[in-house]
Amino acid sequence: MGKTTRDIARTAVRAQLAPIAVELFLREGFDNVTVTELAEATGVSRSTFLRYFGNKEEAVLTLLDNQGEQVAQALRSRPADESDWAALRRAVDVLFEPYHDDPVEALALTRLVMDTPALRSKRSERFHGWRPLLAEAMATRTGAGPDVPMGLSVKAAAALDCMEIAIERWTASDGELDLVALLDEAFAALDPR
Repeated sequence: MGKTTRDIARTAVRAQLAPIAVELFLREGFDNVTVTELAEATGVSRSTFLRYFGNKEEAVLTLLDNQGEQVAQALRSRPADESDWAALRRAVDVLFEPYHDDPVEALALTRLVMDTPALRSKRSERFHGWRPLLAEAMATRTGAGPDVPMGLSVKAAAALDCMEIAIERWTASDGELDLVALLDEAFAALDPR
């Protein structure tokens, strides 16, 4: 089912407000910013802000809204003769363009999420929600049919954990370690070859 005009408008408004909220969180600290201050900074009423986001965490994590589907789409487009594991590793690359484009900003945003327990927990929930998307994409890619084999779900979960561990290491190194190399190392640790 496609998105309605209302869904598209909601997504557009969220996309306009979220960067302003994130900038304020980065400058002032997540716990130091109130919803009222977010509303003022974004130029909307408090109730309007809450209608679009529901809470402060959503204002940050809305940046992840389409990422699971982006990885799934990248996975579906991988060559059919490529192993599931190699396809998963290459598919997650779509998430790391911001790390290449502006590593300083990417590190600041990642650190904000990692250092804020509520954000970290919600981000982990989002990642967990991507598992079925990735497993279904692999099943589609390999022609496994409508029933997703358990092995594909396990591979998707493991890939997401590899990604999270690489991001944690990169953040802990203050961005000094190469994130792509960390991803490669994490995926290599479970490579079935």
